[in-house]
Amino acid sequence: MGDNKFNRRKFLFTTSIAGIGATVIPSWACAESNRIASINGEEFSYTQQPLSYAYAELEPVIDAMTMEIHYSKHASAYAKNLADAVKAENVDTGKVSLTALMNNIGNYSVKMRNNGGGHYNHEFFWKSMKAPSDSNTHGDKLLQLLVKDFGSVDAFKNQFADAAKNRFGSGWAWLVKTNEGKLVVGSTPNQDNPLMNISDLKGIPLLGLDVWEHAYYLKYQNRRADYISAWWKVVNWDVVESRLIK
Repeated sequence: MGDNKFNRRKFLFTTSIAGIGATVIPSWACAESNRIASINGEEFSYTQQPLSYAYAELEPVIDAMTMEIHYSKHASAYAKNLADAVKAENVDTGKVSLTALMNNIGNYSVKMRNNGGGHYNHEFFWKSMKAPSDSNTHGDKLLQLLVKDFGSVDAFKNQFADAAKNRFGSGWAWLVKTNEGKLVVGSTPNQDNPLMNISDLKGIPLLGLDVWEHAYYLKYQNRRADYISAWWKVVNWDVVESRLIK
């Protein structure tokens, strides 16, 4: 789309920036982080990756303009700012995976936390979605665990929706697998995620929903609950299940 379409409406874009000197992670911490990363099995690049679908493919759930602005402006800025923070804080990206960085994010600056989290969360989010389908179903193993830990799929969706609706301000709702293998739902503020050592919610992320206003405001305005309800049609349950078994 041309830039003229961006001028039709304005989005709020904020990125917290703070500068702190380089931090060295002890070798034992890196080893533990890499262990956690290997448990997760899914790793993301430090650079923004192409989408596996066109901006318009998630319509009518997410409109093309929102997708384009979200991906090419917001998410792109997180990736750029993360690259700046990585350089400033002497992170060897060949040795420290993005997941390992999240595991030890408390050792870094606020800029690294906000932009590292923003980049990881969005790369995770894009892969969690596909073109909408009325026959969007869960795999058997995931279905069994959802019933075991929540009572039913509907109960899980209600709990997840409540976490998303009740997150005050900006943030994310998550389905995670704990170290004990239990599935739990929760939320994190801003661009934090359950991999971070500073997060109250901890576990392996299986599914995450962006509830920052820039993710839905053009289509849904202040109706966050409508966005959440519609979003289930674009969840890629095959990807969620693949995260579960890694």
